[in-house]
Amino acid sequence: MKTSEIRALSAEEMKKQLADSGKELLDLHFKLATKQLVNHREIPAVRRKIARIKTVLREKELGIR
Repeated sequence: MKTSEIRALSAEEMKKQLADSGKELLDLHFKLATKQLVNHREIPAVRRKIARIKTVLREKELGIR
């Protein structure tokens, strides 16, 4: 998900996306631990997605954009 797509969401939708991404990251860590994860590059991608969402949420709080 691109930053422009995240900015188009409302705050509630962003919080839902954040929760879903957190759950996805947890699942990926469990898959990694049990050797079921095929593409290990998914973990950093989800972490970046979480960071983008948190950044845009903080921008909205501060009224930056």
